[in-house]
Amino acid sequence: MHSNEVIITGRHLELTESLKRIVREKAQKLFHHEHHIIRFRVELEYNQNVTRKKEYIAKGHIEMRGPGLNVTAESGDLYKSIDFMVDKLDRMLRRKSRLNRVKRKETHRVEIPAVFPKTV
Repeated sequence: MHSNEVIITGRHLELTESLKRIVREKAQKLFHHEHHIIRFRVELEYNQNVTRKKEYIAKGHIEMRGPGLNVTAESGDLYKSIDFMVDKLDRMLRRKSRLNRVKRKETHRVEIPAVFPKTV
């Protein structure tokens, strides 16, 4: 991994070494797509509300140049939630990269609507 930071926190669940390892492995894909990522924060949460079917929530926040990216993914399985979160962030990073590339390629003339005085 680069010198980037991955911060993993758990709410209402215990973080095991295997969970931390999986999140770090998935984060490698994100760091591969974007080199300007400063910090990647992941919050894994177990929802104790019995009425909701989707109990596990994975929240991801990427700090980078410009505006950061925030994503939330819910499912009945913690590993699926992590996969959904990483996939969403990956799509957002690829879209941002593609838009930057398009803006860089589209050059246009700028016309200034001003009349310059004649000099004698």
